[in-house]
Amino acid sequence: MGGAVPFLVAVFLLSVGPSKSGANERDDTCTGNHHRIGSIGAVVDQGSRLGREQKTAMEMAVHDFNLFGCSKIALHITGDLRGSSGRAASAVLNLINNEEVQAVIGTLTSSLVELVSVFDDRAKDMPIVSLAPTATYTASSQQLPQLIHMGNNISLASRCVAAVVGHFRWRKVTAIYEQSNCLSTEGCFLTHLSDSLRVVDSVIDHYSSFPQAAIEEELKKLKGKSNRVFIVTQSSLEFAILLFDKAKHLGMMKYGYVWIVTNDLASLLGSVDSHSISSMQGVIGIKARFIDIKTKSFREFKLRFRHKYGSAYPEEEEYSNPSLFALQAYDATLAVTKAMEKSQGRTTYEELLKTNMFSTNFAGPSGDITFKMGTLSNEETFQIINVVGESYHEIALWSLSTDFLGGKLGPLYWPGGSQIVPKGWNSTSFLGDGENVLKIGVAAKTAFSQFVRVTYDHNRNETNVTGFIVDVLEAVVKMLPYHLPYVLTPFNWSNDEMVEGVYHKIFDAAAGDISIVADRYQYVEFSQPYLESRLVMVVTEKPENSKWFFMKVFKKEMWVTLAVMSVFVGFVIWLIERAENPDFDDHLGTMLWFSFTVLFFVQREHLKSNLARIVLAPWFFVILIVSASFTAILTSTVTVSRLKPSIDIETLKRTDSVVGCDGITLVCRYLVEVLGFMPVRIKRIDSISGYAKAFENGDIAAAFFVEPHAKLFLAEYCKGYTIAGPTFQFGGFGFVRTTSISFFLSYRPK
Repeated sequence: MGGAVPFLVAVFLLSVGPSKSGANERDDTCTGNHHRIGSIGAVVDQGSRLGREQKTAMEMAVHDFNLFGCSKIALHITGDLRGSSGRAASAVLNLINNEEVQAVIGTLTSSLVELVSVFDDRAKDMPIVSLAPTATYTASSQQLPQLIHMGNNISLASRCVAAVVGHFRWRKVTAIYEQSNCLSTEGCFLTHLSDSLRVVDSVIDHYSSFPQAAIEEELKKLKGKSNRVFIVTQSSLEFAILLFDKAKHLGMMKYGYVWIVTNDLASLLGSVDSHSISSMQGVIGIKARFIDIKTKSFREFKLRFRHKYGSAYPEEEEYSNPSLFALQAYDATLAVTKAMEKSQGRTTYEELLKTNMFSTNFAGPSGDITFKMGTLSNEETFQIINVVGESYHEIALWSLSTDFLGGKLGPLYWPGGSQIVPKGWNSTSFLGDGENVLKIGVAAKTAFSQFVRVTYDHNRNETNVTGFIVDVLEAVVKMLPYHLPYVLTPFNWSNDEMVEGVYHKIFDAAAGDISIVADRYQYVEFSQPYLESRLVMVVTEKPENSKWFFMKVFKKEMWVTLAVMSVFVGFVIWLIERAENPDFDDHLGTMLWFSFTVLFFVQREHLKSNLARIVLAPWFFVILIVSASFTAILTSTVTVSRLKPSIDIETLKRTDSVVGCDGITLVCRYLVEVLGFMPVRIKRIDSISGYAKAFENGDIAAAFFVEPHAKLFLAEYCKGYTIAGPTFQFGGFGFVRTTSISFFLSYRPK
């Protein structure tokens, strides 16, 4: 008895048809006979689930229109397309010429409509409503004014996909699409996707077009590549079911893989059987969101659709829920019927589309149908869904204005059942069979072993590479969210030759005190600099050996002013005190002695006159300030010896002096080509102690280093040397890499 109630409700709804407040708000009172006002042609591919849903929805829309009122419209459906654009174009021409329809509806792209217009001029005046996804609703309004788009906006869909990729910071993706000769989708989706991914610092690493007969072979090729993020788009549901079944068989639906399906597939997941859905566990879907499914009008539509679809295709009765594409087909057909009713037989696109259809506003199953300035006015919102169990659940909402609602996605289950975000690529695929490792060359021939030191352990018969640069490399590798095996291989030649070795694939990468300069970019790429490097000159210091260096604390004018003021103050006090104070006699020497001793506050004469005290008090304050300043400056002078560079660059070149460098070809080349030194005046030194000996023996007048090397030299020989002259900027120290591994060494942590 419990199962009979829903059945009776269904029979009742089907018998009375749609409610007048939902599908059709028309007067059902007819004073005369029903009259036919025209016919609509529909082009759908009944060989696909999408096409069958569209056919059912269009028939329902025409039935609902004819159920009320006096006007009647006929529907002619052509559905034997077999995925062929040629058959679709032929079907449109047949509807126009043989069936003499007044409008055409279907999943027709701008390219196909333009092709039909070339073959038949009548198509230029035929109103055509396209359900195909398009980049923009107004893109073809000038070239094809008879065409109106009511499908999804793929520009927004591509941005939503890119937002998901950017959220998880995957830097490369692989795009998979079905290989067919059908123009049912705009080919520019991948272009829009590529542009959108570039905004989030990601790229499409590989495009893969799959013919249905070779899905397994193509998947095996992708499995051998390093990238593990796959975006499936522009494909039929039948293709997707076969694709994921093969992927599961090949072990590509386990943890580490990422699968994203776009709206053309995600919106049809509700019609996938349990066996097929089991092969899609962990898949992320980008699905256009439509009207609230809890509304009464939608529930009525869904019930009627399931009954009609199940009756027409009993083998799919269990999974006969309508998708977004069915709702769009219903609303598009209903909009055309309403416009045709208003036109009453006038069927040019100007009359049907511009005057009547664009003024038609109603609430359909897919949402509010409103036209503004000749375009479908709606702001699309996308659901981010995750296939788990026998169905899927929503994990986030996305729109262009709000981005992800709440700013996060989740909880999310990935292929294999894990909730840990996959890294998006596989290092073992990049490295071959997993036994090979990255071969990183290191500069073994350097004067500064603090950066790279190569030693040989005879007991273990192995080479050890240590140093600051090795520590930096190990720290970088530890920050990567994956295991990156590598081996350090010493290289006993110059840095320029090691860069060429990377270019010629002797090494996969190179690490060392290698400066980033423009001419090396011709061969290799560099990581971000991890240490600044500038070319600096180190020279010996010239000490200031003067016995009277303390006199330079103040300028000459200051000393003279101090002496004059001291004598003047002493003279004034002597004049005041000499008459009554026996300590101040008439001798001039007494006055001079008082003037001198008062500077050090050691005067022995006692003042008796208040006037003398008034004169001396400000002078005491001045002496206090001057003494404190003198002491501070003198202390600084004694503590930090004042040394001067012994020579500058221009003097070196003018006197043909010999200069030293550590044999780095970049430094030597810069000295010759930029600074103008003669090659014969450049002495190459291969150790840090060799510089000190060369300076002591007078073999060189100056040495040129990159700044990190100069700091090491000055740290060991801190007395007698200094950096002098201008500095010359290089790009810093960086790791050298080939283009093929640039992605792996450019990872930026979250």
